[in-house]
Amino acid sequence: MEIKRDRYLKQIISYMWDGQVKVITGIRRCGKSYLLRNIFQRYLLEQGVPEDHILLFELDLTRDLRYRDPLVLAKTVRDYAEGKQEQFYLFVDEIQMSDEVPNPYNPDGKSITFYDALNDLKSLPNLDIYVTGSNSRMLSSDILTEFRGRSDEIRIHPLNFSEYYAAVGGDRSEAFDNYAFFGGMPLILSRPDDAAKMNYLKSLFSEVYLKDIVERRKIRREDILSASLDLLCSSVGSLTNPNNIANSLNSRQKRTGGNTVSGGTVKSYISYLADAYLFEECRRYDVKGKDYFDYPNKYYCEDLGLRNARIGFRQQEMTHIMENIIYNDLRVRGCEVDIGIVYSPEKNKSGQTVQTAREIDFIASRGGKKTYIQSAFALETEEKTAVENKPLHLTGDSFPKIIVRHDIRKRWYDDKGILNIGILDFLLDEDIV
Repeated sequence: MEIKRDRYLKQIISYMWDGQVKVITGIRRCGKSYLLRNIFQRYLLEQGVPEDHILLFELDLTRDLRYRDPLVLAKTVRDYAEGKQEQFYLFVDEIQMSDEVPNPYNPDGKSITFYDALNDLKSLPNLDIYVTGSNSRMLSSDILTEFRGRSDEIRIHPLNFSEYYAAVGGDRSEAFDNYAFFGGMPLILSRPDDAAKMNYLKSLFSEVYLKDIVERRKIRREDILSASLDLLCSSVGSLTNPNNIANSLNSRQKRTGGNTVSGGTVKSYISYLADAYLFEECRRYDVKGKDYFDYPNKYYCEDLGLRNARIGFRQQEMTHIMENIIYNDLRVRGCEVDIGIVYSPEKNKSGQTVQTAREIDFIASRGGKKTYIQSAFALETEEKTAVENKPLHLTGDSFPKIIVRHDIRKRWYDDKGILNIGILDFLLDEDIV
């Protein structure tokens, strides 16, 4: 089954020959290697680049074991490309498999790493460099940090619904239901039945992600990491913070005294999950005060299939699932996403007028433009409609405002200029945000 990742291909093409190392990042098994070795390589061949001018090293394969030595890799590439007029492309897949080796000129000094090798090769004017990599020893985010401004990031996500539907076709509503249940990890599309899909997703957590984090971070309390992960999966779309999670764990597991879990421990574990690209934090932003709140915030799972697998494919609350899908889609589109907070003067039970916080699900920002978005599964009554509309009216600006709904098919604007649009149209319309 052909999977197109045109958005990322265009991004890679825009970075060609800019003198930087191109680093393809993202959660493991989301298609980084496929993008580099299949889609981009095919593009280069179609542009007339000779196949032997694409230098591919797959460090996870035994045939390329010797190139895990960064000095051997650098010498091999230099011998092939240095001093020649032709242009060459260097692809290093799973670069974190590279070893650290002693400095041959100073054995007691700092070890030589692949960063040294690639930064050296970057000086060759006829060489364009692309790398992928993330695992327990070296996540892609670390690779970006090490290059310190000498790299371009191409952040890859699991398939959004537009990519998923382009691959599977058929009835849109049925495709959406399957996507909301199994998510967009590319290999899901090659699994023959529902049971195989479920087993694949469950194994990613147990055999890949958690093992990576435990090994890399030397986690001693795997039970706390696992329990924190379960709570995050159960609470997507809900406001939370590390202290709340710690208190919940202590209460559920009846922990007391020195055996209690601290908010600081949970905060560290959440950061590890975020570093592995499993979750993203979405912060609350005061629209008029133009400032961020510390806590609570929301956490969204990078892939809903992984989230559903972690909680045994239970808790299928479509309101939260739809919200997570919209968040992920906005991130795929390159938006920065916040939760909007606006204030409304309202009377409390005592009859006093107080400033009451109202929430806008998402503020999507890109290229200096903002779009306000509410996620609403269904608006059956005027009262519910008014609740969703009110925060949008309170912004006091003219940026576009959208309510994404599951209960309508045809898009329309209300008398305040707010666009009401069905979830399928929203996800399949690239120009909507």
